[in-house]
Amino acid sequence: MSEDLRSTADAVLARLVGDASGSARLREDQWRAVEALVAHHRRALVVQRTGWGKSAVYFVATALLRERGSGPTVIVSPLLALMRNQVEAAARAGIHARTINSANPEDWQEIQAEVAEGSVDVLLVSPERLNNPDFRDQVLPKLASATGLLVVDEAHCISDWGHDFRPDYRRLRTMLADLPPGVPVLATTATANARVTADVAEQLGTGATSDALVLRGPLDRESLSLGVVELPDAAHRLAWLAEHLDTLPGSGIVYTLTVAAAEEVTAFLRGAGHTVASYTGKTENADRQQAEEDLLANRVKALVATSALGMGFDKPDLGFVVHLGSPSSPIAYYQQVGRAGRGVEHAEVLLLPGREDEVIWRYFASLAFPPQEQVRLTLDTLAAAERPLSLPALEPLVELRRSRLETMLKVLDVDGAVRRVKGGWVSTGRPWTYDTERYAWVAKQREAEQGAMREYARTEGCRMEFLRRQLDDPEAAPCGRCDNCAGPRFGTEVTPAALSAASGELGRAGVDVEPRKMWPTGLAAAGLALKGRIPADEQGAPGRALGRLSDIGWGNRLRPMLGAQSADGPVPEEVARAVVSVLADWAKGSQGWAPGSPGAQPRPVGVVAVPSGTRPRLISSLAERIAEVGRLPLLGSLAYAPGAEAELRGRSNSAQRVKALEGALVLPAELGGALARSEGPVLLVDDYTETGWTLAMATRLLRKAGAQGVLPLVLAVQA
Repeated sequence: MSEDLRSTADAVLARLVGDASGSARLREDQWRAVEALVAHHRRALVVQRTGWGKSAVYFVATALLRERGSGPTVIVSPLLALMRNQVEAAARAGIHARTINSANPEDWQEIQAEVAEGSVDVLLVSPERLNNPDFRDQVLPKLASATGLLVVDEAHCISDWGHDFRPDYRRLRTMLADLPPGVPVLATTATANARVTADVAEQLGTGATSDALVLRGPLDRESLSLGVVELPDAAHRLAWLAEHLDTLPGSGIVYTLTVAAAEEVTAFLRGAGHTVASYTGKTENADRQQAEEDLLANRVKALVATSALGMGFDKPDLGFVVHLGSPSSPIAYYQQVGRAGRGVEHAEVLLLPGREDEVIWRYFASLAFPPQEQVRLTLDTLAAAERPLSLPALEPLVELRRSRLETMLKVLDVDGAVRRVKGGWVSTGRPWTYDTERYAWVAKQREAEQGAMREYARTEGCRMEFLRRQLDDPEAAPCGRCDNCAGPRFGTEVTPAALSAASGELGRAGVDVEPRKMWPTGLAAAGLALKGRIPADEQGAPGRALGRLSDIGWGNRLRPMLGAQSADGPVPEEVARAVVSVLADWAKGSQGWAPGSPGAQPRPVGVVAVPSGTRPRLISSLAERIAEVGRLPLLGSLAYAPGAEAELRGRSNSAQRVKALEGALVLPAELGGALARSEGPVLLVDDYTETGWTLAMATRLLRKAGAQGVLPLVLAVQA
């Protein structure tokens, strides 16, 4: 029986990999997993390196189980890129696969009908679907009762100890509980240390008490040659990349830490003659798919990407991965570099760390699970509500941004304290305890991971061995290939011409600042009678900023000046000159104020400052310098009502910030008189903008006082 099953399994593998000779054979651990799932209907947790062939296990098992009359395999998969690849791979083995995700809602009804009639072998589902009320209540129970095999791909996402925790994955508990007895379950990941492996096993019910098969293999990647190139600043890193990109093998990925940096690097490399494309969380789905296809077909040398291009992207001949900036976790780093070298003998993996890395780490760390008082306020608000509250309705009542609020609610949903229903969220009334110790320990683990990435960049030992030890690989040993084992393969030299071009690109000043045009939803719940579109005569014009805090050009110069602990002082001369250049370009642009330019604004007739309790000298000196260079009168500054500024601190949620700003900003009589006499727009000057609501509310106040237009100008955009 076992030999027959093995023979059939190998035949399916041959079809899957396109081996016409039929000589393909499952690896021993692949076969052990398939046998456990098909012959013994066990649960298995497979932790194996990228490229090992985890997908072969579930596709081969699916084919064998379907031959024996089992229902369809359900694969919970986190990324659309992964789903597209999996559908194509399944077709090669004669397996009919369909997907249900946010990109194809128009197909859901047809797909569900196909599943019901038995023509679908594999259904790929995004984790977010698991807690969609209609899917959870109408589709999931039927699916669970008919499933022949449940697969949890990228299973480290289940654990908040992991590098890519996704609370939607916790919904799998419900599906596992509803599976009929004897339905096999397979969980797979390439990036789980011992703690994450244990946590995933416990949460999936695949711990020792359930007689699970745990297959954990060595994590070496023999094709990867790891290295670190230490360069003095962002301009040197950009110049180095431009000069070395064509020397890297094949096509690959250049990772950045932020969307702004990805766009910045893409623009520079294109200007230097390289064929590259940007791939971030802000890239439209159609453009993402096109970028993936271009990389797969080697029509581009590289995708310049954020972590949005990560798990599941499968290009066996990917020749290199370069990181312009260090991820905050060695586990996340291992996962991203694992995209390279899956089907080639040699791939280059290079890290170019930057001084801005730790600032970006701290920013993302600030988005962790909220403090207890914010969670309690949310629970109390839902408990007091007479109907379900949607995210837009709940947001004005709690001090959390929508994305962070949604993530928190998903965790509370899994914990049983709230439930998502049609129309929004409701309290279940079940008792809930804030796990202070666990959240503090997770934060501590994050800090330890950041320390490990600092050490990775500095280590004189084997880099692959270092990463494998971070993943608790008991077989970790020197690789003989990395720059520390075999010697550096790349120098740090850049030509003066390349450095000059990179410095010019990073020194280019000017970013658009779009004005707010719509009020946040739900302001009525916060006691404000504001809704819909902001009246045109209360809006500002499109504004300008010197740069983004998240980019690697001006961001690196502005962050030290605008940080929470930064000392106040006059605007530095370099910054003042750059602001003047932004003003000059703005005046000459098609939306500027040069006479006769199409769509031009009238020239500003004065300068107004936004008040600040933390950086008054910076803002006042900036306003003075602009007035002096532009030969404009300094009309004055708005002010805060007594005690109002303290109320504004921490109000990052749009609705809460608008509520706090209403009545907080006041117009001094002298400034009001100057505005009443003005016959044109004014420049409104502030240090930086994050939500845009301080500028919007200040603009509204100035327009109501008689300003004929407002042109916002800030040093930085937080984006």
